[in-house]
Amino acid sequence: MRKQAVCFLGLVFGVMVLATGAFAADKLGYVNIDSVAKEYAKAKDYSKALETKEAAYNTDIEKKAGEVKQFQDKLNLLSDKEKAAKKNEFEEKLKAFDEFVRQKQTDLRKEYIEKKIEIAKDIKDAVTQLAEKEGYTFIFDGATLVYQPKGMDATDKVIAILNSKPRK
Repeated sequence: MRKQAVCFLGLVFGVMVLATGAFAADKLGYVNIDSVAKEYAKAKDYSKALETKEAAYNTDIEKKAGEVKQFQDKLNLLSDKEKAAKKNEFEEKLKAFDEFVRQKQTDLRKEYIEKKIEIAKDIKDAVTQLAEKEGYTFIFDGATLVYQPKGMDATDKVIAILNSKPRK
């Protein structure tokens, strides 16, 4: 349904442009944002860094899970009276483990979102820079266009701008 609405709006916009001729002197272009994000070196670096961090988190989580499992195995060997005495300690360990996992997931998600926002801002800035430099009136996201003439594709230019900037 959403795709149909976007297509319909694109069609209406196209008819308006053709009917009024108001944009005849304007320079139009489009950028495939997904391709830009995939080819942006900084985005690739961030992705690798997050994968490395996630692997380290998973190692930590597996270690903590092993400790909890080991405690539980020892607990199972105890008499009922000793189990009852250690029950609270086990529940605390389990609760601490759950909180540890939740915190690691939250940290990763937060960093992922922050990086996505930063990448999106970089892309927007590069598109703006290209538009100002080359006199584009409009640059559209290619994903929302029904028809995209190759001559209006500015994707590679935006990727070049982004990848020419020094990385941290």
